Amino acid sequence: MSDIRRFAHVGVIGAGAWGTALAQVCARAGLRVSLQAREPEVVASVNQTHENLVFLPGVRLEPTIEAVADLSDLSACDLILAVAPAQHLRAALTAFGPHRQANAPVVLCAKGVEQGTLKLMTEVAAEALPDAPIAVLSGPSFAGEVARNLPAAVTLACADEALGREIAEAIATPTFRPYTANDLIGAEAGGAVKNVLAIACGVVEGKGLGRNAHASVITRGFAELTRLAVALGARPETLSGLCGLGDLVLTCSSAQSRNMSVGMALGQGLTLDQALAGKVSVAEGVASAPAVRALARKLGVETPICEAVAAILAGEVEVDAAIQGLLSRPLKPEA
Repeated sequence: MSDIRRFAHVGVIGAGAWGTALAQVCARAGLRVSLQAREPEVVASVNQTHENLVFLPGVRLEPTIEAVADLSDLSACDLILAVAPAQHLRAALTAFGPHRQANAPVVLCAKGVEQGTLKLMTEVAAEALPDAPIAVLSGPSFAGEVARNLPAAVTLACADEALGREIAEAIATPTFRPYTANDLIGAEAGGAVKNVLAIACGVVEGKGLGRNAHASVITRGFAELTRLAVALGARPETLSGLCGLGDLVLTCSSAQSRNMSVGMALGQGLTLDQALAGKVSVAEGVASAPAVRALARKLGVETPICEAVAAILAGEVEVDAAIQGLLSRPLKPEA
């Protein structure tokens, strides 16, 4: 039986809303937590007022959470949660590499496909930290709700199942329940594609196209997500769980979703710049959409909804024309 206290000091890379919420979870689980932030004002507010006034205002943080400015300040941590945005993950992990404690596992909590390389976050991590044990955390989990101690369940995927159980046991709380799995590709692919589909659902909402259309986009989007994930090597059953269907339903069903809110603004006629104006948190789907489109084309996977979103974001087609293009596709068997 593993010693669940193998992990005592958790380092969280990235103090955005999700990183701060995960720091809160780990502190509630009885772990020492160091939360690394690039912004001096975030370090100051967390340490002085126990609140992340920039990214998660209004949530009282556990007083045991210590905010730090430098990645070197995480050198004593025996477990790392990497919550830097997907397009910045490689740089963050590369910079952290010299400071990582030997054998300290790295849990990837960012969702996306890297632009240019078209690689998933596990591939990015394997290149940046070739010796690090890797796990993936994904699932339906709005940061604000998790930080406020509302119930949530997620997938914790790790190829080393014993290690996965140890990590899950270390960070679990009565209201934060990690289910273990060993399909890392399935866990991360669902999280990457669902952000793009959330933008599509936001467009539907913003255009006032109704609940029927909304449900259709979620369902057909799930088919796209599953096809692409399986082509990458995922198991279909993984996508039916929390990290696939669960995350998709949540992100596509509430304006709390940064990605859905961007889509709603586009559906209401705003430009992409206007839709992103004033947002302090990253909408991962905006950056991932062109990479998801390119990856699907590379693998020969049909993803018409993701294609339409990428085209809208790139300014290649107007919203109304993209919608018409989807509605006028040839009829075919459902699959």
